[in-house]
Amino acid sequence: MCGIVGYVGYRGAPEILVNGLRKLEYRGYDSAGVAVVFDNEIKIAKTKGKVNNLAERIEKTWSEKLQTKATTGISHTRWATHGEPNEINAHPHLDNDGRTVLVHNGIIENCRALKARLLAEGHTFASETDTEVLAHLVGKYYKTDLIEAVCEALSKVEGTFGIAVLAKDKPDEIVVARKGSPIVIGVGDDETFVASDAAAIVAHTKNVIYLDDGDVAILTAGEVEVRTLENSPISREVSTLEFDADSAEKGEHKHFMHKEIFEQPDALRNAIGGRLDKDKATAILSGLSMSPREMAELRRFIMVACGTSMNAGLVGEYYFEDLADMITDVEQAAEFRYRNPIIGSQDMVLAISQSGETADTLAAIREAKQKGALISGLCNVVGSTIARETGRGVYLHAGPEIGVASTKAFTCQVAVLLMMALKFGRGRRLSRDVGQKLCAAISNIPKYAEETLKLDGQIRDIAKVYAGVEDVFFIGRGYMYPVALEGALKLKEISYIHAEGYHAAELKHGPIALLEPRVPVVALANDVPGKDKTIGNIEECKARNSPVIAVVTGDDPCVDGLADHIIRVPETPDVIAPITVAIALQLFAYHIAEFRGCEIDQPRNLAKSVTVE
Repeated sequence: MCGIVGYVGYRGAPEILVNGLRKLEYRGYDSAGVAVVFDNEIKIAKTKGKVNNLAERIEKTWSEKLQTKATTGISHTRWATHGEPNEINAHPHLDNDGRTVLVHNGIIENCRALKARLLAEGHTFASETDTEVLAHLVGKYYKTDLIEAVCEALSKVEGTFGIAVLAKDKPDEIVVARKGSPIVIGVGDDETFVASDAAAIVAHTKNVIYLDDGDVAILTAGEVEVRTLENSPISREVSTLEFDADSAEKGEHKHFMHKEIFEQPDALRNAIGGRLDKDKATAILSGLSMSPREMAELRRFIMVACGTSMNAGLVGEYYFEDLADMITDVEQAAEFRYRNPIIGSQDMVLAISQSGETADTLAAIREAKQKGALISGLCNVVGSTIARETGRGVYLHAGPEIGVASTKAFTCQVAVLLMMALKFGRGRRLSRDVGQKLCAAISNIPKYAEETLKLDGQIRDIAKVYAGVEDVFFIGRGYMYPVALEGALKLKEISYIHAEGYHAAELKHGPIALLEPRVPVVALANDVPGKDKTIGNIEECKARNSPVIAVVTGDDPCVDGLADHIIRVPETPDVIAPITVAIALQLFAYHIAEFRGCEIDQPRNLAKSVTVE
């Protein structure tokens, strides 16, 4: 969940590293640090807090010569796992003798046993981190060959890692390795970059090499040599990034989240574009690499995901059951492999992950593959680990999502799941007539998103009324139930308000005891099956004096005179409503957080990509 950036070339490394870290700060912002090799010494600067603190430290304490002439370095922005977020625990970490230095993403599960052994050998440790244990282990084995020392150290490690290592007597070389935590190498002209996310290097090069689990690489300014953890040569192809540096900038928007909310019409066009066959009334999803017969023979669909992606999967469950007549389950990815799931060769396991690097979801698909299921991925990041390991699936093409709270990835996931349900349904019992109507509805999703965004000012006014509350309930039925979960998740993520999403029928089974004038309820009373019963639940909320913010379809008068505030999303077919309502709730959460003065793009304790279990 942390961010790594490294550079070896002919330019001053510190500026490149710090600017790269700024692009990755959404992956962790507890502390940050840089290490470079200069005059045969390792120079380190690190601070608690955000990357700007690190930039100020470098400017004040490092000479101009050091900043411009040190041409090899590694850096890190941290989301704390082992040890509290402070300067001592910040990366990079030196080995016991100060000859090598290391940055690390992931968790070393056997660090206590390793540390005890190293302490017995006379090592002393400055921090509480598992990373420092790994740094000492590399130093222990380092003689003259850095990659050999890294391979030897990693052979003793249990857990996950993405690492970059420097040695003071190897001023023109970086060694990197990965297992369960992403590493991407950027290939430039007489310079080489490395990062845990391509967003950090796209401004310098679009030519990249994605490392697989078990890969180690030696980087110099003009060469990348990839090997296995057993130190045997291996080849990895060079890919081309599909986005540019401008797409990872805020532009005129105050926050990335606000920008990404308003990018949704274009993101949805990209996700949908070229993927509908209106004549055959189906979707074109060639990445699934399945014949109609293979799709028809599937017995069950299982979606594995976490967080926002899981909420998208829950919407998809309704789609697959309603449109494709398929038994569909949505599983929390972190539990999947520990439950001994019953799956087989006629089951398709779909891993849903914006980043394509979510550790729990990756572990789930590996378990599914072991049990003989077909596996596929639904990811936004081209070349991500899940995309490569599944070998089949669908890319969102939503563009980079920098804000920690996912917005456009969610709506694009829902749109793609709807297209997948259409495709599988047409291979079963879904009629051509219904398929054509669905194609028309899906084609109009970007237009519906644009219309919803026009509600921004009205939603901001409503948000202002409720910015001071500390508890909110979201309720919905049918398609609106997962959207209620997602709306609550967005609000708690960025505003720090305690928010809970419930199926509206569950209101009477406990939550109603908490209703009072200080506890508003966001009720999703859209024109979907179950609406009348949701209106009954609104009556129950009002009877307990809870304020109600109702989301309804178009000019529907169903809650007129009943709700305290009404958000009227565009009139759409019911399968599209999860997208328009989600956008409205994203705006609601954003503006409440804005009024509360919260760190919207970098909410406390959260990181964008959860690459540890």
